[in-house]
Amino acid sequence: MTSLTRGFTLGLGAHQAMRGRWLGRIAEAWALPLLALTVALVAFGAFLAACGVDPLSAAALIWRGAFGTWFSWQNTLQKASPLLLTGLAMALPARVGLMVIGGEGALVLGGLACAVIGPALSGLAGSAGGALLAQALMLAGGMAAGALWLMIPGALRFWRSVNETISSLLLNTIAIAVMNQLVEGVLRDPLSLNKPSTVPLAPGLMLGQIPGLSVHVGLGFGLIFCLAAGVLMQRTSFGFAASVNGGNPRAAQMVGIDVGRLILIACALAGASAGLAGAVEVAAVQGSATASLAAGYGYSGILVAFLARHNPFAIIPVALLLGGIAASDGLLQRHLDLPDATVAVLQGFVFIAVLAAETFSGRLRLPLPLRGEPRDG
Repeated sequence: MTSLTRGFTLGLGAHQAMRGRWLGRIAEAWALPLLALTVALVAFGAFLAACGVDPLSAAALIWRGAFGTWFSWQNTLQKASPLLLTGLAMALPARVGLMVIGGEGALVLGGLACAVIGPALSGLAGSAGGALLAQALMLAGGMAAGALWLMIPGALRFWRSVNETISSLLLNTIAIAVMNQLVEGVLRDPLSLNKPSTVPLAPGLMLGQIPGLSVHVGLGFGLIFCLAAGVLMQRTSFGFAASVNGGNPRAAQMVGIDVGRLILIACALAGASAGLAGAVEVAAVQGSATASLAAGYGYSGILVAFLARHNPFAIIPVALLLGGIAASDGLLQRHLDLPDATVAVLQGFVFIAVLAAETFSGRLRLPLPLRGEPRDG
């Protein structure tokens, strides 16, 4: 064998091995979430059977309530809108190697900031240009509040080595308490008697719906943010640095990556996403800040991010799936007389199954011909 032939053979082998590793990553990215969903659905079916409910009837109702009709689809899109953004709030820090679960707190404060800014700009609601400017400022205020809030656990993690998971979880509690304190105190609308709320936004400042759909424009924000985050993480030097730091922080420091700046930017982007979700909930759905802002979208975003394996592009279909499950809640209650916690039970099964499936990460092996590795002997 000549040196040229030997070099060609070695190069071909390396190419096949790289292709095998790439196929392995793709297969794992699909196999683990599907495995988790399958296990969760089986466990949920067993739970329903134990409660005396036919699992197949429940499955048919979930499908009908989520994707069975055009009305169901629109309801699903509506439910998926905040999940797109709160999923990013978990996924973006995870790409840097941080487990930040403070999306709920950032969402609440983002909505509160929007509810404070909106009434102060009511004078701009009279003209189309003024209303557009006011809406932009309301959403920007929500994003800024969320960004600043989630930068706290990032800063504590980098400069004081405080566990970001615990600190962000505690910050959720603080944010909700602050929101309730303000809504029931100095920011309370005197006309809100039974349900404390802030002063409602002027009708001209409310966000509209997507043309042709009964879905507010927040869905468009979520899709744009997911696509932009996907490009940022997969096509830019920032995304490459995030992957390096997420895989090996010590190596990132050795090659000169500014880890502190990287962490703060990732946390700020995550908080801005969650804050925008809260601002949209106020400006497009509720019209004011109430205790209903803490509806659990931030926690559901954790599940979305894990199922999507922290891939911003994959967050879109996962959010649609979980949004569809949430949209079917009413149908399950009406037809099977199930409590409203039933969907939460399903989400709990999915979350446990996803965490269990993550233990198989990196352990799945493709058949030898697909791996591109040389056969023994």
